[in-house]
Amino acid sequence: MLLCIALLVLGTALRQIDRIHFRRARPHTAGSTELIALQRIRSNNLTPTLLLVGQWTQISGWWLLAAQNLLGATVCALAIAVHFRHLQEISHFAVHGVLARGRHANLLLAEVFAHHPLALAPAAVRRDKHVRDHHPNATLDTDPNLAELQAAGLRPGVAPTRFLRALIFPLTPTGAMTTVREIGRNLSQRSGRWHRLAGAAATPALAYTIGGWPALLAGVLIPRLLLYPQFAWLSLINEHTWFDPDPRTGSPAWVEAGRCLRLYPTNRTLTTLAALTWLPYGDLHHYAHSAHPGIRWNYLPALERHLAAPHFTPNALLFGPDSVTQRHRQALNTPAEDGTATAAVDRTQGAYGGSAPHGR
Repeated sequence: MLLCIALLVLGTALRQIDRIHFRRARPHTAGSTELIALQRIRSNNLTPTLLLVGQWTQISGWWLLAAQNLLGATVCALAIAVHFRHLQEISHFAVHGVLARGRHANLLLAEVFAHHPLALAPAAVRRDKHVRDHHPNATLDTDPNLAELQAAGLRPGVAPTRFLRALIFPLTPTGAMTTVREIGRNLSQRSGRWHRLAGAAATPALAYTIGGWPALLAGVLIPRLLLYPQFAWLSLINEHTWFDPDPRTGSPAWVEAGRCLRLYPTNRTLTTLAALTWLPYGDLHHYAHSAHPGIRWNYLPALERHLAAPHFTPNALLFGPDSVTQRHRQALNTPAEDGTATAAVDRTQGAYGGSAPHGR
């Protein structure tokens, strides 16, 4: 138990080095030009590496805890699902090129510490899908993320029970099989297949070595196949007003304000809880990120204060008339002129007034 506590404390300390480094001279509110200039000054490869090492140091501590008893295994499963979610979000900034200094360093860190051990798609593939296909087309019919939501059942006229099932899609048998098939596709990539297989195998092998069968089950299989995908799914649902955006043309910030939302704008307790768990590393500030994808998570709060608020700022995710999910359900069941249920707006319109996509 002492070693478990030591690893958790050490991992936490290693993670703070990156936060402290980028926090220096950070303004309370500022525009993108000032923040990018400061970000370039602070850019380095050491503190992001320590951040990722800290994540895996803590994961090792939780694996030790899983071996203690059933309660420890339960806590381990939840904690590691959160860490996997954190690794996903850190690597998200890597594919945007702002985690470390230089394109090669960003992709290398993403692969070594997240994509290989979690059996995610190659970082270069994710970069193309996310940066090229999603960002300029968010909420449009060509958006791959919208296609995922639709495939899970979030379509016009969805029935209440089907809608609720779609909200927990990764936890359903169909969703779990989708996760397994996705992992299989990721590991079958021709580029670097052998080291992807080795990296994916190393994670359960290390968990078993440290904590035995409890760590393998509660520290790898359950988090990777069920809990982490559910956290990531809720994050996706929370990114945009997917089914009733306000189509706009103009500056990137103006366009994104019409299709993004900001959860918990006034509730500091829920904001802190979300940022520590399922909306980490700037994901709570997805609107600011969408407006300026080239800014690291450390500076998104300052940028958000500089921008006008997006068109939807709910204080609830799942419950209540003004919650995110309630808005999605109403949008999917808004009657069209012909009497059929459909989304409230035409999502085939372009963005940015025909200009090039904003981002790096």
